Amino acid sequence: MPKHTTDFDDTVVSDAVESDSMTDMNESDADAVIDDADTAGDDAAEVVAEPVSFAELGVPKPLVRVLAAEGKTEAFPIQADTLPDSLAGRDLLGRGRTGSGKTLAFSIPLVARLAKHARGKGSNRRHEKRANGNVPHPLGLVLAPTRELVNQIDEVIQPLAAMMGMSTVTIYGGVKQGRQVEGLNRGAEIVVACPGRLEDLLGQGLLSLESVEITVLDEADEMADMGFLPSVTRLLEKVDPRGQRMLFSATLDHGVDGLVKRFMHNAKVHEVDDADAQVDTMTHHLFVVSQGNKATLVNKLAGGKGKRILFTRTKFQAQKLAAKLVKSGIPAVDLQGNLNQNQRDRHLAAFTSGDVNVLVATDVAARGIDVSDVTLVVQVDPPMDPKSFLHRSGRTARAGESGDVVTLVLPSQERGVRATMRRAGIQVKSTWVKPEDPAVKELVGEYAPLVFDWKLKAPAKPKTGAKHSHHGGRRGAAERGESRRGAENRGGGKRGAVARNSEERGRGRRGADARYADQHAAERKAKRHGKNGAMSGGSYGSGSHGSHSHGGHTTSRAAQGFRKSRKKAAPFRVSRGR
Repeated sequence: MPKHTTDFDDTVVSDAVESDSMTDMNESDADAVIDDADTAGDDAAEVVAEPVSFAELGVPKPLVRVLAAEGKTEAFPIQADTLPDSLAGRDLLGRGRTGSGKTLAFSIPLVARLAKHARGKGSNRRHEKRANGNVPHPLGLVLAPTRELVNQIDEVIQPLAAMMGMSTVTIYGGVKQGRQVEGLNRGAEIVVACPGRLEDLLGQGLLSLESVEITVLDEADEMADMGFLPSVTRLLEKVDPRGQRMLFSATLDHGVDGLVKRFMHNAKVHEVDDADAQVDTMTHHLFVVSQGNKATLVNKLAGGKGKRILFTRTKFQAQKLAAKLVKSGIPAVDLQGNLNQNQRDRHLAAFTSGDVNVLVATDVAARGIDVSDVTLVVQVDPPMDPKSFLHRSGRTARAGESGDVVTLVLPSQERGVRATMRRAGIQVKSTWVKPEDPAVKELVGEYAPLVFDWKLKAPAKPKTGAKHSHHGGRRGAAERGESRRGAENRGGGKRGAVARNSEERGRGRRGADARYADQHAAERKAKRHGKNGAMSGGSYGSGSHGSHSHGGHTTSRAAQGFRKSRKKAAPFRVSRGR
């Protein structure tokens, strides 16, 4: 691990590059790195034309075996281009289009280098600090903008880390933190996280980043767009300043260039292809359709056998369209911000596994879905900016595969959408279509059978029972800070339920007994009041106590209410001797 002698000025980002304590990459050098990345200049490595194996690139043999077991023997261009530098420990700035293999490009050096240093000084220092500070000190950190992307990055890293005797933990919001903290406390060496939740755990003192030796920022421009840049900056200030940094971003706008200037040391720039360039294996179609035919056309495009993603502008539209497709016999799930994390995981898992072939998503899914066999992307609602257009389109034609992107526009939208596509570098002619046109049939391909009774499968129950359940059972209660006894005291257990129902709602067996006895007392009291009222000239029958007099016989409302409720409470009986 190269030892940089860099001290950062933590006060002002823009002044960091002017600090006397900075490394030999001064402000002009940092600007040169940015310029090189923007122009793909002399410092940008050339694309490796010939196929090259991971073993030839210096990947450790155990990791080569893991990759071979997954059918990965030859590196993609961005992997072949970056691995020599990243495995050597150099800071790295990678640019390239989505789906080019960037995740594996940083996962391999992350695991390979940490495995080497976990057996050396890094491991000893980490365990010493953990003993003194009593908090976990992970060695590697990957930051990503969305929960879906965090999970998918973790799926790539996990088998590599396991081969080298290491483990990972994912950290993101939207779920309870108990299991995440548990993973940290078990000693996970690699943390894959969204910035917000990670900073929250740091604020609670549940971990330290001072031992992090390798930091990766994936989709840095997207994190900036989502407002995570201040959090990312604060997190980078907490990691070991001598460590290796790898940053992957489609663009260097919205402050990403500031991260490069401040936190990267003599970074090597790698750009396999223009991130905004049209992919050779991707075919774009611009369909102009009337308002009356649009819904039918969407159904046609969704009805094929291959996997397809339909993009809408709003969460409500995504939910509504998915429900309509299901009702029409086309199994579909939605992915949008109103879903909780468990629902999002279930829907994405169903789509990834092939249980359902149609995913209706908002832009929240434009980055974070890495499903290699998506054959068609349909932009039901066209995006308004070129960047979103490219990110949506990038869900197909990934990793060298072919795919089609259909953008649907109403006549009034055609001109504006064509301008957006031109700014995205996409030149395509518009075509007026109807649902039954040959161009539509060619895109759809073979239609899938309609399924009118389709329902999303419920999550499988753990084989060992509630013990391993995430949300229920003993472990789930423990993660929420609950014990069996505590649950009962709060009404969560059998005894607690009886107590709670008796005290708060007058339900349950004991509660019914108490209510039954109270009503008996009320009736006896009402009868006494009625008798006294009749003897005294009906003063109690005058209504002053809410009673009614019928021919000298007075019955209170309480007694009447009891008689009515007694019929409803017939199943309950007074339990003697309890």
